[in-house]
Amino acid sequence: MAYKLRFKIAAFLTIACILPLCGADKSTTPRFEKDILAFEAADKKSPPPEGAVLFTGASQFTRWKTMQQDLPEYKVINRGFGGSQMSDLVRYTERIVIPYKPKQIVIQEGGNDLHAGKTPEQVLADFKAFVEKVRAALPEARISFSGLTPSPARWAEAGKQKKLNELLKEYAASEKNLDFIDLFDAYLGPDGKPPEDLFVKDRLHQTPAGYKIRIALTKPHLN
Repeated sequence: MAYKLRFKIAAFLTIACILPLCGADKSTTPRFEKDILAFEAADKKSPPPEGAVLFTGASQFTRWKTMQQDLPEYKVINRGFGGSQMSDLVRYTERIVIPYKPKQIVIQEGGNDLHAGKTPEQVLADFKAFVEKVRAALPEARISFSGLTPSPARWAEAGKQKKLNELLKEYAASEKNLDFIDLFDAYLGPDGKPPEDLFVKDRLHQTPAGYKIRIALTKPHLN
């Protein structure tokens, strides 16, 4: 009887120890791992060209479904993963940036970072960390920061967005092969606020009219 009791207690303790470990495994899975695995699977099935222009970052690129048609003069790769922050892009640099050996990298990040409570200075530090990683592997690649754009949904954050744009512009001017694409003012109407017709129902993401502005201002910065 005592043997059976000891066996039950041992079994209970074993299960009690294992369950937290299982939970820890799930909780430590990096954000966006599913998106990155999907990119890697697509690359194996159809390897993208080297020496292309790589667009990577948050949802403004994820939703840019007509990128190749809009930029027919260039070989482009779209690796936007919506909802991401600059720290996420730093984490996945070795998997969705370096392997493509792009001649130019266009980044659209920062808005979600500020929305989550980070300061412009903290976000700039992540941009610098990304540049260091890329420079170590691809020293000749040109890196272009696609500046933040205002939106009706996040108009209260416009001041922080402008501050981050200023920091990125100054940083780009201080380093070789860095570039800043200034978009902010082009998304303001006569009243000094972003027009609603440039945005879809969520008032955050852009309509085709909004993308036309982005395309026109991005093209002059492409190699």
